[in-house]
Amino acid sequence: MNGGPSGFNNAPVTKAFVIATALFTVFFGIRGGSSKLGLSYQDIFEKFRIWKLIISAFAFSSTTELFSGLYLLYFFRVFERQIGSNKYSVFILFSGFVSLILETILLSLTKDPTANLLTSGPYALVFASFVPFFLDIPVTKRFGVLGVHFSDKSFIYLAGVQLLLSSWKRSILTGICGIIAGSLYRLNIFGIRKAKFPEFMASLFSRFSLPSLSSQSQPPRRTSPNLGRQAVRAYRAPIPSTTEPSEEAIATLVSMGFDQNAARQALVHARNDINAATNILLEAHSH
Repeated sequence: MNGGPSGFNNAPVTKAFVIATALFTVFFGIRGGSSKLGLSYQDIFEKFRIWKLIISAFAFSSTTELFSGLYLLYFFRVFERQIGSNKYSVFILFSGFVSLILETILLSLTKDPTANLLTSGPYALVFASFVPFFLDIPVTKRFGVLGVHFSDKSFIYLAGVQLLLSSWKRSILTGICGIIAGSLYRLNIFGIRKAKFPEFMASLFSRFSLPSLSSQSQPPRRTSPNLGRQAVRAYRAPIPSTTEPSEEAIATLVSMGFDQNAARQALVHARNDINAATNILLEAHSH
């Protein structure tokens, strides 16, 4: 299992979010204020620190959280490729807004003005993404270590657990709020899964991407069964391989939103190279 093609191809929103998170965390870490970014009752109900609400959604409070968080954000770029940058932007805003409401309710129940009850960082997006990861991404490989059974999804879950426990109660509560937000999005409350940003909004992220990492702003969508043949005609690739594509490679492309038959045909034509097969399918979408 992997997140598809390497880099931020077809994931400009994720790229912008990752860069913003890294910059905010480093900036406040240098100034020695990262540990003070966690939200408290005083911040919201007494001093009305709106700036802290915004910053706390991006900046992690420690280097350990930063590395774990960026790794997960980078992997979850597969969901932007699957549903599109426009809808993924809505997913980010929805998960952040719902998590903020839930966090505000928690703070109102404690009424402790002295403690930073909730840790800072994009926990909302990270843990909201675990909902589609659990439900939509298939297990393609299983293995055992010292009698303990693992799958290719286990490493993502372990990174999530590490991040969830990084600040103990402060991070656990924030992570739970993110999971609830992701579940509400999954349930399509208020028809949120149909909402999307205007086209020009997502294209702004692509314009600021580096040439080597930029990509089409429109990601893959569910395709018709004959897309594989169209892709082969639209993309001049090496001579097709006679080896049957692996189920793992097919599952990877399907998890990105491609039709299973189209994915199989593209892999055959790309000689079982996942990156080349992805390019074939994306090329077909542009025709």
